[in-house]
Amino acid sequence: MRKIYNLLMKILRLSWAKMMEMEQVARWSYIAFVAIAIVAGLAVGYMAYSADLHWGDATVADANGWVILILLILGIIIGLTSITMKEVEPFLIATIALIVASVAVDVWFPLGRIHELLYYWAKAILNYIVAFAAPAAVIIAIKNVLAMAKGK
Repeated sequence: MRKIYNLLMKILRLSWAKMMEMEQVARWSYIAFVAIAIVAGLAVGYMAYSADLHWGDATVADANGWVILILLILGIIIGLTSITMKEVEPFLIATIALIVASVAVDVWFPLGRIHELLYYWAKAILNYIVAFAAPAAVIIAIKNVLAMAKGK
């Protein structure tokens, strides 16, 4: 775990990272990853809307899997490198709220009454944001539990 962390820290020490403070890098990377989740949600949501089998279509399922894998990896990077001790509690609370919203009984279904595409977009965007935030939250929670255990 420490070797992975050290490797990620070396990657982040590129020249552009040296110019910005680490907090700015974290803030901008989080914003970029959320933007990626939104753009991917719009694209894959549209694919699901226009496919015959919707989410069950093979092309949509493949695209969905790749997007989730990419966001999962990005979430792990954020969890290992970017969240400061001051940001831990708000980040974990926000992630819990996102996860609860994503597993709630299809909260987006009424959007389909307005236009079915809105339902697919909302569902995909929320799923992708959760796919990014959840692994970061798990890593941050584990790091905090370990820090508390060391403190006692």
